Amino acid sequence: MAGASTIVVLGLLFLTECHSAPVQCGEMVGRLQAEMEDLVRVINDQHRYIQELHLSQAQKLPQIPQTHLQTGGQYKDCAEIFKDGNSVSGLYMIRPDQAPSSFMVFCDMSDGGGWTVFQRRKDGTESFDRAWVEYKHGFGDSESDGEFWLGNDPLHYLTSQGDYNLKINMEDFDGNQRFAKYRNMKVDDEKNQYKLHLGEYTGNAGDALPEAHSRPSGQWNSLGAGQLGVKFSTYDHPNKDNEKCIRHDMSGWWFSKCESGNLNGHYYNGPYQAAMDDGVVWYTWHGWWYSIKSVVMMIRASDVHPS
Repeated sequence: MAGASTIVVLGLLFLTECHSAPVQCGEMVGRLQAEMEDLVRVINDQHRYIQELHLSQAQKLPQIPQTHLQTGGQYKDCAEIFKDGNSVSGLYMIRPDQAPSSFMVFCDMSDGGGWTVFQRRKDGTESFDRAWVEYKHGFGDSESDGEFWLGNDPLHYLTSQGDYNLKINMEDFDGNQRFAKYRNMKVDDEKNQYKLHLGEYTGNAGDALPEAHSRPSGQWNSLGAGQLGVKFSTYDHPNKDNEKCIRHDMSGWWFSKCESGNLNGHYYNGPYQAAMDDGVVWYTWHGWWYSIKSVVMMIRASDVHPS
């Protein structure tokens, strides 16, 4: 806006000077008048956009649960919200113990209640071909049942304050559903590349993250002795343990055995449209070449016991 005002003032000064030499300045006057008219149109368009933005945000407010509008910080996760008598799934404000500020999450109060959702895939409207910093802070639309990634920093804050269980719900393009559950999920901080640690597996989708499990002292896994857990990788920040796994994937994920499970892969509108095995893959259910239709990943404190 300051730049527009400057151009207008300079244009007026120029027009004043041109009164003494109208013939030489005529062409420049016409050009300046056209530029000033363009600036006025831009300013009016921006004003209309701001008004429309305010209106759209105001229309969303009635859809947000009251807990989202309250002063944040009293709950550290969706489990505490559920224990406090809130049984409606929706958006709530939380502040984990180590988090520098409150942030908004989607709480799923089904299946016993208290689940904090950190990933949702359903239709490909949100690109998961993202860089390290985007996965760090999160992206997407959690407000209107859209696709999103909560963020690796929030995941670290959440799982560092106690024992959390991970649940992954999946559905294929024929309507078949499977799930995978893991006990004791932990995500390290950025310094340790958001390394994923998982405990015991249960479910009917198979365990596609075997390298994330703890091993007895001195026992090897394919990453070597002492290399417990799986580091997070993106195309611009691959870690040396699985750099070869991410060469043709633009997503961010805990790449275990190459492509054994990548639920942040490229979304395909059908199971067999992939030109390569870079889709939404869970190998132990549908193999490398099937891209899954929908996925929801969520965590819950282990001390929540469904009735």
